[in-house]
Amino acid sequence: MKMKTIFITGASTGLGKATATLFQSRDWKVIATMRDVTKGADLAKLENVTVLPLDVTDPAQIDQAVSKALELGTVDVVFNNAGYGLGGPLENLTDAEIVRLFDTNMLGTIRVTKAFIPHFKARKQGMFIATTSMAGLMAVPFNTIYNASKFAIEGWAEGMFQELGLFNIGIKTVAPGIIKSQFGENAIWSVGEEYKDGFERSMAQFDFQSYFSTPEMIADVVYEAATDGKKQLRYVAGDDVNRHFAKYQELGRQAYVEKLAEEIIR
Repeated sequence: MKMKTIFITGASTGLGKATATLFQSRDWKVIATMRDVTKGADLAKLENVTVLPLDVTDPAQIDQAVSKALELGTVDVVFNNAGYGLGGPLENLTDAEIVRLFDTNMLGTIRVTKAFIPHFKARKQGMFIATTSMAGLMAVPFNTIYNASKFAIEGWAEGMFQELGLFNIGIKTVAPGIIKSQFGENAIWSVGEEYKDGFERSMAQFDFQSYFSTPEMIADVVYEAATDGKKQLRYVAGDDVNRHFAKYQELGRQAYVEKLAEEIIR
């Protein structure tokens, strides 16, 4: 059988790297992209893995990376994973920080997807998968801009489901909770003194210090989404997000928000 190919953004560390390694081990060709290709030296040593430079905020570089990928052959799955965290009250964030986050997390995903649509249309098949977050399913306090970027991708993907379906192209989201990786270490936090008590109470409500999924655990979910043949839109990934999202759905949005506020606003 012909080997399938996955194109991955943000593959230098964490979930992106774990996904690249997993798919390679399952006899897929992998095109692993990242801003700094020196961080992909170990991936590049693996059979059937190609490492390409890609900053998803640079439209010209997206076009170059997609062209190079397609020169290597057909692409079956595009995994939009590039992104980072930005936490803290809105008041404490600069305009430049906000714009940069949306440029990466939201617009980067949309740009890469748009670049591959003609290829998938011509083949009348293909799959887009995007990493969202628990923060894209339910708002996490003091993460308002990150929430907004991930809510945006969830809503965008839901709309794209029908649009792409006209051409037998699939789209799915994978929504992890907390992953033990450099994603958290690289996240930007800005919490002013007057917000700190509320911020700490908020973090306690989500048990962010007690449970972490590993990148490999979430990569397994990405592989499931890519290969299960289902038209399922959303994959909730990790015990923590499944637990919190179940409570959110049980109570309903308004009641959940009010209950959480009671624990934080004292």
